[in-house]
Amino acid sequence: MGAPSAQAQEPVLNIYSARHYQTDEALYGNFTKTTGIKINRLDGKEEELVERIRNEGKSSPADILITVDAARLEFADGLGLFAPITSKVLEARVPDQLRTPTWIAFSTRARVIVYNKALVKKEQVQNYLDLAAPAMKGMVCVRSGSHPYNISLGAAMIAHEGEARTEAWAKGLVANFARAPKGGDTDQIKAVAAGECGVAISNSYYLARMLRSTKSEDQQAMSRVAIVWPNQASWGTHINVSGAGVLKHAPNKAAALKFMEYLASDEAQRYFADGNNEWPVVKSAAVENPALKAMGEFKPDALPVENLAKTTVQAQKVFDRAGWK
Repeated sequence: MGAPSAQAQEPVLNIYSARHYQTDEALYGNFTKTTGIKINRLDGKEEELVERIRNEGKSSPADILITVDAARLEFADGLGLFAPITSKVLEARVPDQLRTPTWIAFSTRARVIVYNKALVKKEQVQNYLDLAAPAMKGMVCVRSGSHPYNISLGAAMIAHEGEARTEAWAKGLVANFARAPKGGDTDQIKAVAAGECGVAISNSYYLARMLRSTKSEDQQAMSRVAIVWPNQASWGTHINVSGAGVLKHAPNKAAALKFMEYLASDEAQRYFADGNNEWPVVKSAAVENPALKAMGEFKPDALPVENLAKTTVQAQKVFDRAGWK
């Protein structure tokens, strides 16, 4: 009987990822360089990857599922896809509200308010609820109400403000639309800069990306807008996450846990900040990103991210009743 082939002995890790950032390539490369574990990655939409894992069942080659949005991670967990994670490293490094027994958040992004400095005064838009005020009539640009980023914001608002107040807010927001929702967050920022609307809601990393851009049109756009961290006097600015879980039928569980712990290393955490303009979840990871530094400090919502899934369906129903398509 001959010796096992080198290929059979080569440690591997199979990742299904719904996180589509070109800059993540260096992250995977650094892990392989550090550990010698080769990464095989399948990219796709979250819904497709979850369905694939379910269909593959016990024969699935997938070790880890990576995606953005806490509610999506909780949805996958609710289907029984993840295995419990036991790691002193992760317990020590990732704050309680940013991890669950089966998945961890490894970076955060905030849902902020962007306003046109010539059209709107900062004091008019200090809170998410302010966007539904009569003074904002015809001023609001925002992406679809069916997008997970907005649904998770709605879920957080229901948790803090209650369903009735969130529905009143959503109806007021719709009444204040400058145009029907279209495009992504970057489109909303550019529309605010152009004066097509006075105010918008955006994820923070889109703003940081434009702040770091060398394109003159992006620099001009950013000179016309300013950022508000909403709800600083109350429950804080809504945050969402990128996160990952080890799959229940993972064939390479030891390598998977090693990768999860690597995501919480200072090296990987700094990378999320510098490479994709997100905030690290680990406090000891220093942020050198000039755009994040320029955006300043803020009080984030301390709601455990797994709780967002509890009111996500409610939030979508609220938005549907309000006419936020």
